[in-house]
Amino acid sequence: MPPRGPKGYAFNRTRTTYLATDLLIARTHWSRFRGLMATDSSRFSRGQGLWINPSHGIHTFAMRFPIDAVYLDRERIVIHIEEGLKPWRLAAVRVLAASVLELPTGAVRESLTVLGDQVDIFLEHPLTKAA
Repeated sequence: MPPRGPKGYAFNRTRTTYLATDLLIARTHWSRFRGLMATDSSRFSRGQGLWINPSHGIHTFAMRFPIDAVYLDRERIVIHIEEGLKPWRLAAVRVLAASVLELPTGAVRESLTVLGDQVDIFLEHPLTKAA
């Protein structure tokens, strides 16, 4: 995974399934730019994800493995999906997208996520972490 940062999880409310239970949040310019570049696939496995916010689109330059990408509008409704996006690609830009979830390949299919689904992003509160 990319460097440490805020964490949370992504839940598809429409399908009542989790997209990511270990979600890293990329909010700064650097963390959004870096994303998953140079990350080994073994460090980005089922249940993990990266929420890039804000974002209208992504790239997979300097990545070593394919990913699924879920584009969300301001209300966190799924407006575009890229499944199995290969490394060294420039993904679609969607003007209406407010953020993008990067997930391990197969996460979209396993969660049955489709266009129009409502996704909830929950941030871990620092005081709720186990000591």
